[in-house]
Amino acid sequence: MNGRGDWMQTATGRQFWPLDPRPHEVFIEDIAHALSMICRFGGHCRRFYSVAEHSVLISRAAAAEHKRWALLHDAPEGYIGDKIRPLKPHLIGYREAEQKIMRAIAVRFDLHLDQPAGVKALDLALLMDERDQAMSEPPQAWDVDVAPLGVDLQFWSPSRAKREFLSDFKKLWGRNGNKQPGARRRRRIDCIRRFHARLLHRLATARRLAKYRRSGVARS
Repeated sequence: MNGRGDWMQTATGRQFWPLDPRPHEVFIEDIAHALSMICRFGGHCRRFYSVAEHSVLISRAAAAEHKRWALLHDAPEGYIGDKIRPLKPHLIGYREAEQKIMRAIAVRFDLHLDQPAGVKALDLALLMDERDQAMSEPPQAWDVDVAPLGVDLQFWSPSRAKREFLSDFKKLWGRNGNKQPGARRRRRIDCIRRFHARLLHRLATARRLAKYRRSGVARS
């Protein structure tokens, strides 16, 4: 370990520090491979259904200006896995790590730092298709109930899902989509990363201070 924490080895044999991600260490081949191997819903599907296929289906349904974001909206899971919805809020540090990785991915592939609302809406709509096509009969109604997107899940194999994901990436980003940034751009990227890290730290400090003040008022 070093000051960046421990590292993981990626599918292409590279190092990646999930607690201190850098945009120039993000590679679409690693993301595509990992997402194609991860089954949605913690594996509790009637058939294998990957996060990569989920991402491709959302991207293909998205408006032109949102297709890139839609394809990569779950890309952090390529490094830290897919966690089931009831568990995520209780995993200390997971959300922060997920947000850091998403920022690195956004900078790496020239995405807006904030997820478009339209992508989230498509994500929820596809969830309804997944509930109806990939899952067993639910024991009770889900807490999400919106109109389904209306697509047919394909249940691609991991190799097919990876090919489709990379093919769509190349169509959306062109030939230079995975080109490594130069030294000047890496310095600018690191500057942005440090700025956001400081901002997150200040927000966390402000939240702790507000919580402390509220507890003081409650005791008085």
